Amino acid sequence: MQRSKVKSKKQMELKIKNAKFVLKGLLRRKTFLATFRQIQRSQRLIFILIAAFAFLLLTFNFSLAATAEAKYYTELKFAPLPEIKLPKYERFVLQNGLVVYLIEDRELPLVNGTALVRTGSRLEPADKVGLAGFTGAVMRTGGTKQHSPDELNQILEQRAASVETSIGEASGGASFEALSEDLETVFGLFVEVLREPVFAAEKLDLAKTQARGGIARRNDNPDEIATREFRKLLYGKDSPYGRTIEYATVDRISREDLVKFYEQYFHPNNIILGIVGDFDAKKMRSLVQAKLGDWQPNPKITKPQLTEVSPANTGGVFFVNQPQLTQSSVLMGHLGGRFNNPDYPALDVLNGVLNGFGRRLFNELRSRQGLAYSVYGLWNPRFDYPGMFIAGGQTRSDATVQFVKALQAEIKRIQTQKVTAEELAFAKESTLNSFVFNFQDPSQTLSRLMRYEYYGYPADFLFRYQKAVAATTTADVQRVAKQYLKPENIVTLVVGNQTAIKPPLTQLAAKVTPIDVTIPSQPQAKN
Repeated sequence: MQRSKVKSKKQMELKIKNAKFVLKGLLRRKTFLATFRQIQRSQRLIFILIAAFAFLLLTFNFSLAATAEAKYYTELKFAPLPEIKLPKYERFVLQNGLVVYLIEDRELPLVNGTALVRTGSRLEPADKVGLAGFTGAVMRTGGTKQHSPDELNQILEQRAASVETSIGEASGGASFEALSEDLETVFGLFVEVLREPVFAAEKLDLAKTQARGGIARRNDNPDEIATREFRKLLYGKDSPYGRTIEYATVDRISREDLVKFYEQYFHPNNIILGIVGDFDAKKMRSLVQAKLGDWQPNPKITKPQLTEVSPANTGGVFFVNQPQLTQSSVLMGHLGGRFNNPDYPALDVLNGVLNGFGRRLFNELRSRQGLAYSVYGLWNPRFDYPGMFIAGGQTRSDATVQFVKALQAEIKRIQTQKVTAEELAFAKESTLNSFVFNFQDPSQTLSRLMRYEYYGYPADFLFRYQKAVAATTTADVQRVAKQYLKPENIVTLVVGNQTAIKPPLTQLAAKVTPIDVTIPSQPQAKN
């Protein structure tokens, strides 16, 4: 028993001794690890300091090199712009006269198309202004013979697709957009809207209500007043390019008028269709033939005869009094020309001399005289009727007369003071360097091809314009300024606060003609 106790005691002492040894070892390891980590941290800190020093040294050296090599922006040299190449496209005509353009673009699984229709609000009767717009809107909102408006909306929304229609001043259009996997379904709906609209009466009523609301609010924005009334002053209040929708013209329009207007212009031999996107051209051609090939043409349809345009006014100062305003909206100008004028490229270079940061109007009226935040003067042509030369901006009420006189002076100066080589170079380079943005994607090319065919312009019109801009000289700019700008015929319109305009507008002309923009009282709606 005694031996057993002695043995157990020795074993216990041995265990305690071993435990102390292990504990000392752990303590030594802990100390070692702590020391090791401290060394690691010290090394990491040294590495960071070295790296930071190296970075600063390199940055300093780079900055010195960059400073030594920096050039003023006028000294920078750039490689010549690459030649622009049109994407491959296919054009064909169905037997019914429908012109079709196809461009394959596989970048995204999308397909979109546009039908350009030879119509426009300028062809609507003078006593029913608004008819074309209603026709274009209700074609889509009113549904088709096969699908109600709600059904049409639901099918398109489920596929994140769209079908839209509209009629503007000089053309009508229908468009669609869809994922390539939904092409046949969406294109079928597009064709339905194009061929079989029902012009639901309740949708026309809604469109007319919305139009009346627009008439009631049309004097809320002074810039909109100025634009509307200025077109009347240049083209005439009864001209297709100057007349406006009124309560009376809205009330005269019926559903039968929409159907008649549609039937007059929506025929395959009066339409250009363009489709671009992720499709096989051969299959797309077959789809177009299947959906539109049996649409009967109208053999009697002819190109519409456009109203002759002549200036309604050849000078004068006109005023719209808006007592609530603290600044004046000013528009000045006269009738202009068309895009196909051989001098259009030189006139566009003239635009570049007048407009933009650092150009004549900005420098003089904004920077030097402080008369306006924005100011412009543009030769603004149209495809098949005279556009306008228009200048203007917004200015403080008490600076109105000074602003108009300064703008008049700059228009005369561009005729008499020769454009400098620097001004010419800037204007030309701004146009030529931005030329590439006309071809950012195939849909832009498609739209341009269709538009040129619609108006009878050559397919390479834009490239001819590019070459003509590059060839424009300072003498050309001064020649077109003298030939086409007519300071003596400029019509001036001011929309502003009469009592706050000091000095008065009579300093511009002995006679200032007031324009009444009061909106007639709305009669009881009759649909």
